[in-house]
This record gives sequence, structure tokens and C-alpha cells, in this order.
Amino acid sequence: MQVAQLRQRFFNSISPGGLAGDRRGVVPASGFSFSAQQIWRVIKENKDLDLPAHKVMVATVRCEEIANEKFCRLSSDEDWLALEEAVQSGSVSGFGRRLSSILETYFSEYDSEATYFDEDVRNAKRKHLESKALDLVHPAYLNLLGHLRFKALENFKSRLEQMLKEAEGFAASARACTESCMHEFDQGCADAAIKQANWDASKVREKLRRDIDAHKLSVRDAKLSELVARYEEKLRQLLCEPVESLFDAAGRDTWASIRKLLRRETETAVLEFSTAISSFELDQPTIESMLQGLRDYARNLVVKKAREEAGKVLILMKDRFSTVFSHDNELMPRVWTGKEDIKTITKDARAASLRLLAVMAAIRLDEKPDKIENILLSSLMEGTVTSPDPLASSTWEEVPPENTLITPVQCKSLWRQFKSETEYTVTQAISAQEAYKRSNNWLPPPWAIVAMVVLGFNEFMLLLRNPLYLMFLFVAFLLSKAMWVQMDVPGQFQHGTLAGLISISSRFLPTVMNLLKRLAEEAQGHRTPESPTQQQSSVAFQSFRNQSQLNPPSSIAESSVSSNVSVSDSSVEYSSPNLMQRRSTKVQEAELSQ
Repeated sequence: MQVAQLRQRFFNSISPGGLAGDRRGVVPASGFSFSAQQIWRVIKENKDLDLPAHKVMVATVRCEEIANEKFCRLSSDEDWLALEEAVQSGSVSGFGRRLSSILETYFSEYDSEATYFDEDVRNAKRKHLESKALDLVHPAYLNLLGHLRFKALENFKSRLEQMLKEAEGFAASARACTESCMHEFDQGCADAAIKQANWDASKVREKLRRDIDAHKLSVRDAKLSELVARYEEKLRQLLCEPVESLFDAAGRDTWASIRKLLRRETETAVLEFSTAISSFELDQPTIESMLQGLRDYARNLVVKKAREEAGKVLILMKDRFSTVFSHDNELMPRVWTGKEDIKTITKDARAASLRLLAVMAAIRLDEKPDKIENILLSSLMEGTVTSPDPLASSTWEEVPPENTLITPVQCKSLWRQFKSETEYTVTQAISAQEAYKRSNNWLPPPWAIVAMVVLGFNEFMLLLRNPLYLMFLFVAFLLSKAMWVQMDVPGQFQHGTLAGLISISSRFLPTVMNLLKRLAEEAQGHRTPESPTQQQSSVAFQSFRNQSQLNPPSSIAESSVSSNVSVSDSSVEYSSPNLMQRRSTKVQEAELSQ
């Protein structure tokens, strides 16, 4: 047994407990001078030759010098500086592998130079060197992670936008883009990792996830806002003009039609909107909130339009009054001939305007009955006096204040203003009716006829006692009748009283002269032959007369020129167009008989 132990001591002579002595306290030759100086300093200070403390002290100083040298060389290493500069400008492929190689080189050199120093000191100084080296390169690693995060976020934005342009669902597109970009980031982090350190990239990864989620939320909100705006604009187009048209033609069923229109268009828009947002995979409360917001917007559109129309209700009332008053049941313009009952027409027109006011007085989107129309008709049209006055209030019965468009007091004021502004139209209609009656009544008033009968009784008795007067009056009647026919008195007065008087006065003397001349010629049994000039003049006048009859609305001057003057060598002849036509006809008959 002893022989075996002695053999082992020979074989391991330089190991602890070997024959050559314990090598754990040996100082390398390169550190001998420094060791001697330290021995002397310890002798003088401590008077104690503690060789193990001296060994640790030498190892500490020497390992620290080696570590500092390696760190300085690492800081100025060209490969490291080039790698750091590359990281400043963007991501670098193979960063972890290249940096690990550089660090391993300097760590290996440290291990080779410090291998003979105290193990504990050597390891401690190596850890310190590793810490300093990692602190040196860690900012570059973080910078690289920042580039990777930015690149992943930009890739997410571009891919999401592209997928949305291809009409992909938002939630599915965002999920696919998130997974692909996070996978790329994880690969970049794995490539950037070094084997000398176990750096954690979870914080950067969480920040990237937050950035992606924030961008997804902003894009989702923007897309939803765009969808909401699109359907709100669609509702505005589908509701505003029809509602305005319904208010313009306001009647008993106006609000029922508005409710029906609002319900139909709102439900259609809500159904389409619900289908459109299904791809966003929102939670049910959010979906219900958005759908309710769309319904509220449609209702507010109708309410806003109702308030706008209520602001111009007086104009609408006057338009309704004018339509009913000035047009018949077939919407044809009325002609005031004297047969119309203006009082009844006025009452109907005002009742129609008052019903329009009742329609515009309150919002009726909840299908709740009210008595507004009955109150207005009884108080303003029928003049029913009740106590207290139902119109002396600022609210309507059974109508909430928020649904009131025109208060009862305002209705009363509007009605007074409406009546004063439409009174002129009624007065004009009455004047037109009276003017038409006067222009179409040739007989004197009844009282004038009675007066003539009473005052003319003596003259009537005189005619009965003297028959010659009766014959004279008969002849005068025949002459007057002939002149009436020749001058076409009713036709002349069709253009107006003044124009008729001027025309008759200009034709009276020529007509009388023609009648006397004709009577004289018939009494002599022959007639004076007409000169060619007279015949041409007569034919020309007859043509002019026919044209005038074809064109009734001629000027006063044209209507007054209705006689013909023919000049001969012996005398001046005045002839009316009808006489000339008759005479020309007789001449033609005489020539045919010959």
C-alpha cells in the first residue's frame, strides 16, 4: 500500500502533495520581479511572510492587466467597428455569429495568457472582462433589435394595406400579417443572439406587439369610420329629399309615410352595415352600439329636416293656400267667371294651410296620437272660444317638449300673419270676378230696367195714341239694326270698352253714308258702276277684314280701321266692307245671268 502511494507521488510529482513540492504557491517567472517587490513591501509592513496572499495579489494585478489589454484591443478592433457602424445604418445579417467570433477571439487570448495565475482570480477577472465586453457590444445589439422591430412593423403596415386592397377581411388579414411579422422578428432576434450572453429580447418583442396592436386599432377605427360615414351619407341621400317632399305635400298621412320611409331605409342600411363590419370580428356590445348609432343618425336626420321645414312653415302655408285657392280639383288654374263661391274656396284653402301647420307643429316618429289638428281647427278656423285658451301655452298636450317644433303661441301668431298676407289674394279674386261679370253683362241693372218702365209709361201711351210715331220708331229700329250688324258692335267690344268705342265712332259716319246712298240708288232703280280702283280697294279691304277676323288680339288702330273710302271722278264714296261685299256679289250674279 505504501509502495503504491509512493509511486503515485513520483508520477504526479508537480501535483499538490507531489515529491517536487506543492505547485499551488509557485509564482511564474514573468511575475518574479513584481513578486519580490511585493514580498519586501509585505515584510516591511506586516513583518509576515504570507506567500499565499502574495500569490493572489500578483494574480489579481496581472489578470487585470491582461483583461484591460484585451478590452482595449476589442474596442479598437476593425471588425467590431465595422460591425457597429453597419448596425447604425440598418439591420445586419449574421450579427450574432460575427460578434460571437470576435468576442471568442479575445476571451481565448485572455485564457491563454492568464492560465498560470490563480484560478479564482483568473476566473473573476475573466467574468469582469466578459461583463465589460458585453456592455460594450450590447447597445449595438439593442440598436439591431430596434431595426428589426421597425422593419417588422413597416412590413406589417404594408402587408395589411395590400391585403385590405384585395378585399380581404380585416380581422383575418390583420391576424395573418401579425403572425408573419412576429415570426420574422423572432428569426431576426435568433440571428442577432450571441453565445457569450443570454440577452432577453422579450421587451422589444412586447413593444413590437403593442405597436402592431395600436396600428391595427387605428386602421380598424379608420375603416369603421369610413364605413359609418359611407352609410350615413347613403342614409342622408335616401331620407332628406323624400322627407322634404313629404313635408311640401303635407297631409294627414305625412308622418305615417315618414315613419314608414325611415323604418325601411334604416333597416336596409343597418342590415348592409352589419354585413360589412362582420369581417372586423367585433364583440357583440360594440356591434350593437354601432348599429344603434346608425339608427340614431337616421332619426336625427329626419328631426333636423323637420326643424328646417318648420322654420319656413309660413312660406309653405302660403304656397298651399295659393295652390288650393287658385286651382281647381284637377289642378287647373281657376278662371273667376262669377260662378265660383269664393268664400267656400277661401275656407277650404285656409283649412288646408292650417292642416299643414298642424303637421309641422310636432315630431311624430313614435306613433303617439295627439290633438294638435283638432285644437287648431276649432280655435282658429271655427272660432270656438274655450277657457282656458288651448293656444295660450308653450307646450302641446301629450307632446314632449323635445318633440315640439312650433308652440301653440307661435301657431296663433303665424296664423294671424298668414291671414293678413293672403287677404290680398282673396281681394284680387273678388275684384276679378266682379270685373268679369261687368264685362259680360250687356243689360242694365234690374233697378235701371224698372226705372225705365216706370218713367217711360207716358211715352208708351203716346205711342199707342199716335201710330205714326210707332212706324217711325220701327224704321229707326230697322236702321239701327242694320248699322248694328254692319259695324259688328259685339265684336268690337270684345277687345275692351275703350277700343270698341273708338272703333264704332270711326265707323259710324261712313256706315250711315253708305246706307243712305244705297237706299237712294235702290229708289232710282240703278247703281253707279264701280271704278277699277274702287273694286281693287274693296277687294283689298275685304282681304284685310278677313285677316283681322282670323287674328282677334290686334291693336286698337287696326281694329278701328274697318271702313273703306273709294274716290271717283264725280264724288267721294264711303262704303262699309259688308255692303261692298254684297254689291260685288250682286254684280257677279248679274253678269252670270247675262
